[in-house]
Parts: sequence; structure tokens; C-alpha cells
Amino acid sequence: MAVNIDLKIIKLIVFDLDGTLLNDENEIGEETQVLVKKLKNKGVKFSFATGRLHSAITEFAEILNITSPLISLDGAMLKRHPDGKIYNSNYIPTTQVKKIMGLAERNVAKLALCHADAVYYSEYDVVIPQVLDKYGAKFHEVNDYRDYEEETLEMVVTSDYKQAVQAVEKAISFPRFLGLKTNFYKTRTSGKYYFLEVRRWGASKGTGLNRLRKILKVKKSETAAIGDWYNDRELLKRAGVKVALQNAVPEIKRIADIVTERDHIEDGTAEFLETVLKAKGG
Repeated sequence: MAVNIDLKIIKLIVFDLDGTLLNDENEIGEETQVLVKKLKNKGVKFSFATGRLHSAITEFAEILNITSPLISLDGAMLKRHPDGKIYNSNYIPTTQVKKIMGLAERNVAKLALCHADAVYYSEYDVVIPQVLDKYGAKFHEVNDYRDYEEETLEMVVTSDYKQAVQAVEKAISFPRFLGLKTNFYKTRTSGKYYFLEVRRWGASKGTGLNRLRKILKVKKSETAAIGDWYNDRELLKRAGVKVALQNAVPEIKRIADIVTERDHIEDGTAEFLETVLKAKGG
């Protein structure tokens, strides 16, 4: 990898997980594991920025022995492992949680409440674990949502009737509900189901990285971020060195300073880490 950037000043490297640090078997490459250890001995800190729930990423933090705060749910939470200290959390206000629950019920749609530790659903929404794709998340059936209204980071409304989900989206759109953002989608793996994700406005991987840098007292120029997907755009924009893996979407490759020759299946993150280590005289 030919690089004309001064990498010896890098003090913080932040990984996206799926499609970046992890291969298709949900594993971290052995070469990356070795290089992370060597770079930590050089004073480099590491973290994650992912769309996964916090509880779904702690095992990878343990593998790499990362103790810096971790950015989860696309910036909705900044939480350290293993002590569980929370530095930032974008919880949906309880009053809005209650109203959205009512909207879902009136439109005969299924509902899930996503917390840092698990995804909660009721006995009336038992289809949730089968159709909702939340990598590595724990799903818990509960008797009453009212016990879980607080500390909700994301709500997911789903139905096999497209108009039902769109009706909920329309009902909570600005200016009816302030401070929320929605994402309506249908995935190939979910079959006939449509989904609506609801989160607090203002959270992104980029804002999460800004907070993380302040906590660790690291400058933007001393930070590198590695990603592959559209939701990594804000993450890379807030980093001094922007790295895209070979499998990244074109938009991410266009804004990257460095594009690896290897993809996530080939442990592409190791390619960049090796370059940083050499720059530091390793």
C-alpha cells in the first residue's frame, strides 16, 4: 500500500465492524489481532463505530482488549467496556415512546424497543426475532412494554402491510414529533416485511467520534477511521485519515484517503494497520 500521508502521528484508530473489521464468518482476522496488539504497545488506542447494539460488540472489544469507549447504534450510545460507563446516550423521550407504541398498535404493526443490552418485544410481537436483523443482539420477550419505555435508543415498527408502516412514519414526521429521525426500508432477508427505525435526531458515527476524541484528548489529525458502507460517511469525514476497504461502496471510496487492496474477507484492516506500524518504526 503506497501512502503519502504521515501515519506515524496516528493515536486513535476506529473500526466499523460489519463488512470492515469482521469477515463473513463474524470473525476478526488473526493478522489484525496481532497488529492491534503491536500498535497498542506503540501507544495507539482503538475503538468501534457500528450500527450494532452495545451488547453485540463487547465480545470483539474483549478479543482486542479494547477499553476505550465504544460507539454503538450509529452513534446513539458511547459506552465503555467492561465497566459499562456511559459517556453519551440519545434515548428517545418516554412520552414519545408511549405515543409511537400507540401508533403501532392502532395500525396493527409489530414493535420492538432497542436498548443497549437487548431488543425487547411482547408476546403479541413474537415475529420480531425472526424478521428483525440486528447482528449479534439478544432478543427478550416481555410481558409489558411499560417496564422498558425508559432508556430506549431505537424503536422498530414492522409489518407485512406496507401502508401500515408508512402510516406510522407519516404520523411521527416533522413537525408532529420533534427531535426524531426515521428510516423506512425493506430488506431482502426479511421477505415480505417492511420496517421503520426511529431514533433521536443528531446521533451519527461522526458525532460519536467527535465525543470519543474529546474524551481521549486526541486531535482529528491523529485519528484514522476505517469503513465500507454508507453509514460510515460521517465517521470518515470526522477523521484525519479516511480508510475504505476494497469492498466499500463507491461513495466511501471517493471520500477515502486510502483504499486497501484487500477486502474484509481477506483481513483488509490488517493491510492498513501494517502500514501504520511501519510508519511508527515497527
